[in-house]
Amino acid sequence: MDDDADQQHLAAAPGYARGQLAKAFTTALTHEDADTRRRAEGRVTRWRAVLAGMAGGLLSIGSRTPVAGLPAWVTPEVVHGGFATGTPSAGGPLQPYETRLAERFGVPADRRALFAHCLTDSGLAWLWGQLNSGRYEVTVPEEGALLIMAWLVRHGETAAALDLVTELEPFADQLRFLPRPSTGRSAPDVTDALHRRSVSDTVDRLVRRRPNAAVETQREALAVWQPFGDELLVHWLETAGGEDGRVLELAPDADWLARGAGLLNRYRQLAEEHTRCGKHRDPKENLGILRGALEETVAGRPLDARRLGLLRHAVASMVRRRGMPGSAPHTELRRVQRDQAALPSHYALAQVVVGRLAVLPQESGIADLAPVLAPVTGPEERETGLPAGAQLPPAVSRVVEGALSAPVATLAERGVVPSAEVLAELIPRLVAVTTARSYDDPALRTLMAANYRAFRNRRSLLLLNLERQVRIEELPWVRAVAAQRGDGAAEAALLLRQLGELAVRGFPGTILPNPLVRELGVLARQSELGAPLVEELAADIFMDAFGPKFLVAAGIAGELLGGSLYERYYGIDYAAIRDLATAEANEASGRADGAGPRTSPGFARLCAERAAAASSAPAGSKSGSSSGSWVAANGKVIEQSQILTTHNLATLVHRVGIAPEPDWADLARRCFGTVCRLTARVHRNPWPYPTIKDTAYAWRQLVFHLSLCAPAEQRRVLDDLDAEAARHADHVAARLAPVLAGLRLVADGGGFAPDGTADGGRARRLLGWTTDGHWLAMDPTALETKGS
Repeated sequence: MDDDADQQHLAAAPGYARGQLAKAFTTALTHEDADTRRRAEGRVTRWRAVLAGMAGGLLSIGSRTPVAGLPAWVTPEVVHGGFATGTPSAGGPLQPYETRLAERFGVPADRRALFAHCLTDSGLAWLWGQLNSGRYEVTVPEEGALLIMAWLVRHGETAAALDLVTELEPFADQLRFLPRPSTGRSAPDVTDALHRRSVSDTVDRLVRRRPNAAVETQREALAVWQPFGDELLVHWLETAGGEDGRVLELAPDADWLARGAGLLNRYRQLAEEHTRCGKHRDPKENLGILRGALEETVAGRPLDARRLGLLRHAVASMVRRRGMPGSAPHTELRRVQRDQAALPSHYALAQVVVGRLAVLPQESGIADLAPVLAPVTGPEERETGLPAGAQLPPAVSRVVEGALSAPVATLAERGVVPSAEVLAELIPRLVAVTTARSYDDPALRTLMAANYRAFRNRRSLLLLNLERQVRIEELPWVRAVAAQRGDGAAEAALLLRQLGELAVRGFPGTILPNPLVRELGVLARQSELGAPLVEELAADIFMDAFGPKFLVAAGIAGELLGGSLYERYYGIDYAAIRDLATAEANEASGRADGAGPRTSPGFARLCAERAAAASSAPAGSKSGSSSGSWVAANGKVIEQSQILTTHNLATLVHRVGIAPEPDWADLARRCFGTVCRLTARVHRNPWPYPTIKDTAYAWRQLVFHLSLCAPAEQRRVLDDLDAEAARHADHVAARLAPVLAGLRLVADGGGFAPDGTADGGRARRLLGWTTDGHWLAMDPTALETKGS
């Protein structure tokens, strides 16, 4: 992004914040749910703080130290979009646990007094007790700082403890540095088991479930109103005479009228007790016609010709549709409906599960799901009235399965991890355990695991000028015990390889999301494999620059893919990239200050040149633009960086050593399934460009996987892709025909023209970002005409 674009983004920042404030304000005023309104009120307060901080100079949006007077290591409160509010996450009013501790310690209820007390003998003794028991919580990293200070004192590292206190003391009145006492241990020292939701979270989800109104309405109709309608029908059929069976051919007698009055009384009682169904009140429905006619007749008012005709038509249609009441077909139908109405509701069965979960530890997952998902037992039948043996419905079982505690690979196999984004949510806990294992002392190991988990809850800031997010190693209390870490490189490398394989195998058509890249990056640094992992850059804040690791990652890709299908398909010259990396390394080594470069200008220039040369729109396209702005232009440059680096795939294969099972051909085929599914969403989509971008990303992953196959295997996979495309809707096959033709062309030794087309437009290179309108968004018939 040039300087003008940069200024454009910064100038838009207050407008973005005002827009978010307006949305939150509207929700707080108008939403029907009280909890939602209350949460929106909190967002209103935070967005007002953002705007006030920006106007008053307290906040520097885009900086890694966005709040004046606070160092980078302080955890900021961050709202949507990466905007800091100016309030530290560990700040604000005293928490209830701090007030209780002040009472217990006999000190004033303020943070500086609590901080000072923890430096006394009695305060240190309390902190040592917390370390020994592990019964504490660290919800923000700052809450573990004084525990680390106490650990240092206990182990004779007095100088390091004093240095830490000196760095923390200026903020002692603002930030809470004490841990939260709890009844359970902070975390087990060693575990590979993860769970997506705790038992407590699962109970909350089940408790929030309500009876399904539509299902309960149908249950009432089957159990109450259809049987009552049968009674009304039988009563009217008593008045039928002659062969045609028309009702009221015979005059009602006194007994018939009396029984009719009884039916009407029972109707009024049923209508008062069963209020879900409304069709019985509709005078145009059969039941309403029968009931209304009965009320008139019992009241002694004769039916006029119109009403008599409606009555006879209703009776005839009911008999014709379901048979005479008491007949074999009618009796069987009502039996099936009665059994259906008697089935336990999902709501009732969910309450049975809540009872089972109530006796389990609430803050952990569930290692064995079988007892929780078992059918209703005899004792439960006696307690709830639900039939023994009733099976839990899938909707309830899926909620419970989210609490399964197992290795992450098992969770993925069981479908508990449905996306790479969910995997990214789970991995910090696993990385926390692995990171903590490098500390020999058990108490410190538990503390550092809790500290890591808390740090990973830190929300990312909006950063400009290639600033990077704060790393955990920058926290003063983590630095203070850095010397206590052992060599965990081998274990980190093993976990990195396992998680890399899991992500690529589980979600072959999805690029690694940034939260996952961040966690894998931690392991990559610990493993010392020289495996640079690169993030997906945001097009709206891209500043025409890439960090040096992008060029390094592209060089690694060249080592793996030089001369491959991938290099030829995307028109890459990996030899030139190797020369560029050498030139920039030589230039950096000659710098007088010895500082490493912050950017790779050569890589940025290469990406910009490739983006300018690429064209995704056929000549004369009228399909519109993906954005028509500098954001789309930035997106094209960023996409080229992902193409050159393979967005971490080559690094994971060549440096980390992943080898997903069963093979690369299988991953390519599965990628194509994602490509087809996304392409189907393009059809008649008024804004298809985000979907097209994801389609191109999935296609790029496919080309990578296919490039690692032998030529003969590549040809077999290409045949399979053609056959798979033919199984989809015509518009999907038509859109993908030039894409498949382009890949086959390159596999057979051909290539694209500079605009990414070949064979008169019948073969095309698929890219995602465009400023000129995308050919994939065009109607397939128009595309065929254009290429002919």
